[in-house]
Amino acid sequence: MLTYRAMFKFLDDGVHAEVLDFPGTISCAGDLEEARRMLRSALVDMADECLLRGEPLPLPNPAVSDLESDLEEPIHLLLTAATHIAAVSQDATT
Repeated sequence: MLTYRAMFKFLDDGVHAEVLDFPGTISCAGDLEEARRMLRSALVDMADECLLRGEPLPLPNPAVSDLESDLEEPIHLLLTAATHIAAVSQDATT
């Protein structure tokens, strides 16, 4: 499990949500609970996209913070192994 840092900013028309140490993971919603749910979904989507591209996931940085946030809290990403396994012959790797 990787633990990132979520931030929430309360605006007149809703809540801005962002994972501070996973660039590009941003969402917004009408209230805090919906913003949390949307941000979790965005984090899963961003992690999935990184892995599909063969890119490493950003390392969590527990020290990261945003002075303009109204609330910061941990957000957890649980990784599980895929169930699809394939073997290739030695000839296929050369």
